[in-house]
Amino acid sequence: MDMQSIQTFLSTTVTELAIKVLAAIAFWVVGRWLIGKVVGLIQAAMSRNHVDPTLTKYLGSIAAIALNIALVLGILGYFGIETTSFAAMLAGAGVAIGAAWSGLLGNFAAGAFMLVLRPFKVGDFVTIGGVSGTVHELGLFGTTLVTPDNVLTIVGNGKVFGDTIQNYSALPTRRVERIAQLAGGVDPLEAIERFKAAVAKIPNVDPKRPPEISILDINLVGPVVAVRPYTHTDNYWQVYFDTNEAIVRTCKEAGWPAPTPAQITRLVQS
Repeated sequence: MDMQSIQTFLSTTVTELAIKVLAAIAFWVVGRWLIGKVVGLIQAAMSRNHVDPTLTKYLGSIAAIALNIALVLGILGYFGIETTSFAAMLAGAGVAIGAAWSGLLGNFAAGAFMLVLRPFKVGDFVTIGGVSGTVHELGLFGTTLVTPDNVLTIVGNGKVFGDTIQNYSALPTRRVERIAQLAGGVDPLEAIERFKAAVAKIPNVDPKRPPEISILDINLVGPVVAVRPYTHTDNYWQVYFDTNEAIVRTCKEAGWPAPTPAQITRLVQS
């Protein structure tokens, strides 16, 4: 084979390969754009039919992953690669790959169960897997939360389903837990009446459920009064901070001394 034949062969092969690579890149870009459009249309159609947002995002994730896999297989087929060989490679990969996939499949199965059992939905404020936040999305393998300090956090569905789930938005009202430590010389019964009047003026306190204000404990400093108003879950933090201000304002207006631990000092002369 002379140099001319070799140059002709290389130029032809490189040209064909370059065309295929450029075509594959074009297929990938256009395919990804089309997948985004298709998933958007599916989710928009479900939203118009008033389908639950949690189910809408979950099915959208499934559709996006399935279409992306089909796109990759199509591009590999365009290059003449037998995609069935990849299944054989995965089957013979051994225990390591199987163990890794078992975790993903566990998260997928947990997400499916949560979608059926519906312990929470998008927009609920929950504590799952030790993380508290507002549910942003129930994904294929993980649940996305936005924490109160505005941090996007993803918790694996397996951890969510296998751990305790606290849904603070499931019930319409929630009790705010606050306490007031009083000095030893303060009459706790008078303090209870003053706190009741102050809490009644806080906006968004539930008028149908009277606040629970009573003596919680008595320690060396003085009596401890529990101040527990009820409010709608949407107004929890507003009532929480307003209750703190009401306690401080009531103590200041009543002129009560600051609670300080009692100390007894003995002077022993030798």
